[in-house]
Amino acid sequence: MKILVVEDDLSMQKSICMGLRKFSYAVDAASDGEEALRLVEIHEYDALVLDWNLPRIDGIDVLREIRKNNQDIKILILSARSDVEDKIFGLDTGANDYMAKPFHFKELEARLRALLRRRFTQTDTRMSHGELLIDTALKTAYVKGDLMELTKKEYGILEYLMLNKDRVVSAEEIIEHLWDSSFDGFSNSLKVHINSLKKKLAALLGEQEVIKNRRGLGYYIAEVPLDAY
Repeated sequence: MKILVVEDDLSMQKSICMGLRKFSYAVDAASDGEEALRLVEIHEYDALVLDWNLPRIDGIDVLREIRKNNQDIKILILSARSDVEDKIFGLDTGANDYMAKPFHFKELEARLRALLRRRFTQTDTRMSHGELLIDTALKTAYVKGDLMELTKKEYGILEYLMLNKDRVVSAEEIIEHLWDSSFDGFSNSLKVHINSLKKKLAALLGEQEVIKNRRGLGYYIAEVPLDAY
């Protein structure tokens, strides 16, 4: 999942970004409202962590501007304003959640996970496909009950395909949601990670093919062949 952190306190911004990357999120950062709107225009984010008090354009105006054209992106306001009236105003303006500073990072990550599950109409933290099971809270995958040794990117790809089960997902979409904006579009990194992931799954499942691909269209996980594509 790809998240934009909008925070003008650079120390806090760096801390949040580092923490989210440890949980396998792709993360971009902005230090003011103007930069945030520019990045949202260019990239497709799954969620925003948005400070209220920002230079140039404040967080509430950023929220209003985004909601004019985008109702899908999940937005969590993270603000030093802790009054109930401020929280109500932020939620009524279009935020999906609101956290007051100071905060505990584990709670922030849990709230983001809950918001992202809503986006993909998923209520449980666990998803399964045959003998494969992934836990989105622990960021782990299991085959036949045994833990898989996956890199962060391998897990991220597997999770995104499971969240989009029964749908062909293009390479461009996977890259947009799992790599930050510094990714080199000419890199073959995605293919390398997918091939490695397929080999690890094959080593545990034998001939059972979990991740399939449609030439020129993308990759998918499905219970039955997607003959419609």
